[in-house]
Amino acid sequence: MQAAAKARGVNQSTVQRRIAELEDCVGHRLVERHLGSYRLTALGEQLLPAAEGVEAAVAALERHLAACDKGLTGTVRVTCGSSLAARLRQTPLIDAFHSRYPGLRVELVISERFVDLSKGEADIAIRLGQPREEALVGRKIADASWAVYASQAYVERHGRPHNVEDLNRHLVIGCDGAIANYPAARWMRSVAPRATIAARSEHWQGVMLAVKAGAGLAAMPHWQGDAERELVRVIENIGLVLPYYLLMHRDMQHTPRVRAFADFVASEIKSFRALVSNGSDLTGS
Repeated sequence: MQAAAKARGVNQSTVQRRIAELEDCVGHRLVERHLGSYRLTALGEQLLPAAEGVEAAVAALERHLAACDKGLTGTVRVTCGSSLAARLRQTPLIDAFHSRYPGLRVELVISERFVDLSKGEADIAIRLGQPREEALVGRKIADASWAVYASQAYVERHGRPHNVEDLNRHLVIGCDGAIANYPAARWMRSVAPRATIAARSEHWQGVMLAVKAGAGLAAMPHWQGDAERELVRVIENIGLVLPYYLLMHRDMQHTPRVRAFADFVASEIKSFRALVSNGSDLTGS
């Protein structure tokens, strides 16, 4: 129930009230409490595919209605992770977009999870990794190289790993929740299954803070790790190079406000590439 409330952006009591209202409408129990958690009843399980079909149909209708808007006014919701959002805000790029399109405003949807563009949770995503959803279209912005980082304090206390195999004898920061399957998290689990997990976080900023505090090691992109004075690369060549993509739903790609942002990125690609590459030019063009 708590996860459902978080996903919908409401509190838990609101979810419980809406479920109760639905159950009153259908005249049957759909959800039951079980050992401190909630589960669908047998009828709830039977109705789930139909409910998901209704949700998908409503989302498709909303996308088509949005695509009918031919004006260059309103809000463009751009989603990305917290670290990239902070880096983007350090540049004049958003202000430059507003100057070019005075009727449009960028709203950053900052989330460590991949928000669902099909459900209209955002219009455009700047996302790490190869896109897997067939409904998404876009372009690659850049490839980002990764390394293993530690704080100076950690190196002084625990020494420096000389290679990937040494990670099994060190402390690392674990990833849970929305970031549990980040490429870096999967990579660390695969190469250092016996490493001691000193701390865990469900948020990438939490991982960063733990590394900066000297709690343990973590893999992160060069653009992020090199920007932190407290951190040093302890293993440089880990063979992890990941792409960043600009993505939108194919139903929305010709919507003027969405197209305007995509075209803006294309025209300022060097500056956007610098956000996620080793380059230090964050001044925009």
